[in-house]
Amino acid sequence: MVFVGRRPFIFFIISFLSLLNAVFCYSADEDDSLLIADMNVQIEATQALNDMYNFKFRAAWQQFYFLKKKYPDHPLPYFLMGLNEWWKIMPNLDVETYDERFLAYMDTSIMNAKRLYEIPSMRIEGAFFLAASYGFKARLYSERKRWIKAATHANRALNYLDDCRGKHELSPELLFGDGLYNYFSVWIPDNYPQLRPFLIMFDKGDKELGLEQLREVAHNAFYTRTEAQYWLMRILFTEENDTQGALHEAEYLHKTYPDNAYFHRYYARMLFYTGRYAKAKAVSEDLLMKVDSSYTGYEAVSGRYASFFLAKIWESNFDKDKAFYYYKRAKDFSEQIGAYKSGYYHYSLYGLAKLYHEQGDDLKARKCLITIRKNTKRKSPVNKLARDFMKAMKKDGS
Repeated sequence: MVFVGRRPFIFFIISFLSLLNAVFCYSADEDDSLLIADMNVQIEATQALNDMYNFKFRAAWQQFYFLKKKYPDHPLPYFLMGLNEWWKIMPNLDVETYDERFLAYMDTSIMNAKRLYEIPSMRIEGAFFLAASYGFKARLYSERKRWIKAATHANRALNYLDDCRGKHELSPELLFGDGLYNYFSVWIPDNYPQLRPFLIMFDKGDKELGLEQLREVAHNAFYTRTEAQYWLMRILFTEENDTQGALHEAEYLHKTYPDNAYFHRYYARMLFYTGRYAKAKAVSEDLLMKVDSSYTGYEAVSGRYASFFLAKIWESNFDKDKAFYYYKRAKDFSEQIGAYKSGYYHYSLYGLAKLYHEQGDDLKARKCLITIRKNTKRKSPVNKLARDFMKAMKKDGS
């Protein structure tokens, strides 16, 4: 059972190709004049980035604000402040609370980047922030299913691609963009042939080389390590069917940023899907505790994951009372966020239906099964399970 929504993700990858191919494309001779490559600035931003990834958003914002006071006319501080808002969005992409601030910061980054772009010596850095800011805006609009705006901003990012291309010897930092570009420029036409005409403008990549590059960045880079590990974790699990590799990346991310709800639940997910149930139980219990304690970023989506995993684990240990409790919590969390199409919701209802039936409460069992059938397509496996269960109950006279 892998419950993954792909359409916004796929659209974002298309728009992000231009950004990723531009992100770290400076030549060694050009780096000295660029603020983003300034070692002192990187040192100043390092703790803030660590705080951001660990969901200490206020602490991160204060350091980014310091950079804003120091460099008020540069796009870097505003881009980082926008990224800080983006990670507030990440735990639940359906919540739009932070959209306005995110877009405002990215718009300010774009405004300042356009000024840099007009200065010949700063043209590359301006192009970088224009591509980056437009790329992230495209991603948000794709998540909101505002496809015209997403396409518009993706095209704007593309317009600055050529300005960022330079010849250089790649370091682990610089391989990040090339790694994702190499992987997805091949993966997209292989999986979505209808998009091939759009990709004519891109050079063809190399998937295996892309994975190798991402691994090198994830293991050896400093500034780009976290983003590379995030992408590597997602690619290995959702596209390469390498759950062991995804687990390795997820474990590192969770241990490094233990209060990042997204990394926390992904780690619990990897442990569960790789059959490490004892560890999955402990990690899921910690995840649910943080949801119940209202830790920053820990909300119903994370609660649904944790509860479902705990229900399945207790069910496998023949503790029906605890399995019932956690299936009920997974159901309630799903309904709290309106996730009626989620596989976790459907299979939680199916688990509850079986337990209600064993308790002799077939009215509630049937209600769960009807809800499954209402919210799933007839050809889906869980719909068939629900239909077969209802037929069996009817045959038994229940």
